[in-house]
Amino acid sequence: MAPNTGIASAGGRSLDPAMLHTGKWWNHSHIVKLNLLLIIPLITSYANGFDGSMMNGLQSVERWKAYFHYPTEEDLGLFNAIQSIGAFCAIPIAPYVSDGLGRRNGIAVGAFIVLIGAILQTATQNLGMFVGSRFLIGFGTTFAQMASPLLISEVAYPTHRAPLTSLYNSLWFSGSIVAAWTTFGTFRINSDWSWRIPSALQGLSSIVQLLFVWFLPESPRWLINRGRDEEAKAILARYHAGGDGSHPLISFEYNEIKEAIALEAEAARVSWLDLFRTPGNRRRMRIILGIGVFSQLSGNGIISYYLTKVLDGIGITSSNDQTLVNGILAIFNFIVATGASMTVERVGRRPFFIISTAGMLVSYAIITAMAGTYEKNQSVGAGRTLLAFVFIFNGFYDIAYTPLLGLAAMNFSVMGSIIFNQYTNPITFAALKWKYYLVYTIWLVFELVYVWLWATETKGRSLEETAALFDGEDAVAELSNRTGHDMAQLKHDGSDSQDEKLNIEHSKREIA
Repeated sequence: MAPNTGIASAGGRSLDPAMLHTGKWWNHSHIVKLNLLLIIPLITSYANGFDGSMMNGLQSVERWKAYFHYPTEEDLGLFNAIQSIGAFCAIPIAPYVSDGLGRRNGIAVGAFIVLIGAILQTATQNLGMFVGSRFLIGFGTTFAQMASPLLISEVAYPTHRAPLTSLYNSLWFSGSIVAAWTTFGTFRINSDWSWRIPSALQGLSSIVQLLFVWFLPESPRWLINRGRDEEAKAILARYHAGGDGSHPLISFEYNEIKEAIALEAEAARVSWLDLFRTPGNRRRMRIILGIGVFSQLSGNGIISYYLTKVLDGIGITSSNDQTLVNGILAIFNFIVATGASMTVERVGRRPFFIISTAGMLVSYAIITAMAGTYEKNQSVGAGRTLLAFVFIFNGFYDIAYTPLLGLAAMNFSVMGSIIFNQYTNPITFAALKWKYYLVYTIWLVFELVYVWLWATETKGRSLEETAALFDGEDAVAELSNRTGHDMAQLKHDGSDSQDEKLNIEHSKREIA
C-alpha cells in the first residue's frame, strides 16, 4: 500500500500540503514564537536526565560517599530506585491533573513538587531525608511528564509535531549534561557543597517552568473539551496561521480535534482488557510493551546509573577521570539522540530499532569480552577498548530507544523496568562482576529477534493504513464502508447529536 503524501490526521484523512506555510518556517514569526514557547514543556525531561547523571557523578564524589557512610550496593540501589518509585506512584494520579486542570497547570504542579524535593535534597541531614526528597522529585516529575508531551503535540504546528515529540525524549540529556559537568566541577570542593550544589541545580528546570509556563498557550484540544471552542480557535489562528481565523488550516484542525474528542469519549468506556481482546490489538501491545521493557533492560541501566562501577572495573578510579567521562558521555548522548529525533520521519522507526538493537548487541558482546580480559590480566588495551564501546553502545541506544518512546501503557512497562533495574543492578554487578555483562549480551540476542520479527514500520501512513498492518486489509475495508456515510454526516454544520458522533467514532476506533 502506497503511503499518503499528506500528513495523517486524527480522522485518518490527510492534510493538504497547500494548507501549510510556504517557504522556511523560521520566516514566519508566529511559528518561531510558538517553537520558542514550547521550550518550556520540552525541558521537563531536564529533571529526569539530571537525576541519572547526578547519581552517577555523586558516586565519584568522596564527600558524598563519606556523608552517607560509604553506601552499600543495597543503599545505592535504593538511592537510585526511589526516584522511579516516586514517579511510578504518581502515574495513576497525574492524568487527572492534566485533564482536569489543564496542561499548563499540570506542568506547574509537577514543577512545584520537584522544586520542593530539590530543596529538601539540598538540605538533606540524613539518609531518610535524602531518600524522601528523591521520592518527591520522582513523584512531581510524573505530573510534568504527563502534561508536557500532550501540550507539545496538541499545540505544535502540524509538520513540527513528530520532531518536537521525539526531541522531548532526547532532551533528557540536557539535564544529564548539566549534572555531569556540575559534579565534575564541584567534586573538588572540600565541603558538603561538593554534592549539595548538584542537588540544588536539579530544581533549575522547575524554577524556569514556574516563571514562564503561564506564557504558553493552553491546549486547544483541552479547551474544546471544556466547551471553550472560540478560545481554542483563537489560539490555533494566532500560532498556526498568523492570526488569520479564516485560514483553511484552522477549520481543518478544529474539526479534527472535535472528531478526536468524540473518539476519546467513546474510548473512555473501554477497559484496559480491550487492549488485548483482538489479534490486532495484541500485536500492538506486543510492540508497545516489548519496546518499553527493552528501553530499560538492555544493559543501559548499568551505564546510566552505575558508570562509576564500570570505570572502577577497568582501573579508572579517580574522581576527576570518572566525572570527566560522565560529562563527555552526556554530551555525546545528547548529540546522537537529537540527531536521530530530527531524522526519524525520513529513515523510519523500524530501521532505527533494528540498527539500534543489533548495534547494542555487538557492542555489549565486546564490552563483556574486554571486561573479562581486563579482570584476568589488567590489560590497558582491553580497558580502553571497553571504554570506547561504552560510547558506541550508548550511540546505538540513543538512535531509537531515546527519541521514539511514548504512550501510557509503555510508561508502565518502562517505569516497572527502571525500578527493577536500578535496585538490582548494583547488587548483581557486585556479585557477578564482569560476568553480569554476559547476562545482558544474551538478553540482547532475544531483543534483536523480537524487534526483527515484530517491529512494524508506520512512516508516512494514515491511521487506516496503519490499522491495516495490524488488523488486516479486509477488516479495514469492511469498516471503512460502514463509516463512509457517517463521516460525511460529521462534516455538517454541527447539527448532529452527540450520540450520532459517538457512533461514528466507535466504528473509526475499530478501524484504528
